[in-house]
Amino acid sequence: MRASTHADVLRVFDKMADRYDGQMLVWERRLFPGSREWAVGQARGHVVEIGIGTGLNLPLYAPGVTVIGIELSERMLSLARRRAEQAGLTGRVELRQGDAEHLPLPGGIADTVLSTFTMCTIPDPAAAAREAYRVLKPGGRFVLAEHGPSANPVIRAGMRLVEPLMVRLEADHLTRDPRPFLEQAGLRIDSVSRMTRGISFRVLATRP
Repeated sequence: MRASTHADVLRVFDKMADRYDGQMLVWERRLFPGSREWAVGQARGHVVEIGIGTGLNLPLYAPGVTVIGIELSERMLSLARRRAEQAGLTGRVELRQGDAEHLPLPGGIADTVLSTFTMCTIPDPAAAAREAYRVLKPGGRFVLAEHGPSANPVIRAGMRLVEPLMVRLEADHLTRDPRPFLEQAGLRIDSVSRMTRGISFRVLATRP
């Protein structure tokens, strides 16, 4: 199976930007209920959100949180800017075009790095995990809501069967387990919850 490239990701998300919100919310209700709210609820202090997309998480952040959102697709980012303006968040939210594998940020600035349904589409998730580690302060937390290979072998086999098509159409690696990338980057995994027959992952990790 050919992995997605940055060109693939840009093509997919620029094309799907206008229908992204509706599509994601349908899938989240069916397979990942409450995951987005859970993830944002773990955020503290100064947050770097990778793959912020259209900004679906922005209205969920607590008032004391400040956010730098990074997004590869300028089309998605324009929708996130509109959402931030409509929610009156522009004073504590900064949105930047950028690549999660090469964050345009100095090291050690974040109390929290947050990723919701993003690691599945990043071409080099190991590099993104290393960048998350780099920008976190010691003791800072990486919060991840993601899908991954089902704990049910029949469902997992079905996911693997359709995965090449999903990678080609949506740059989505269905059976990518996010945990090894975090551990290889030096992050300590503190907790993992798996739901919806093991498809849904909620992960908390810390930079020691």
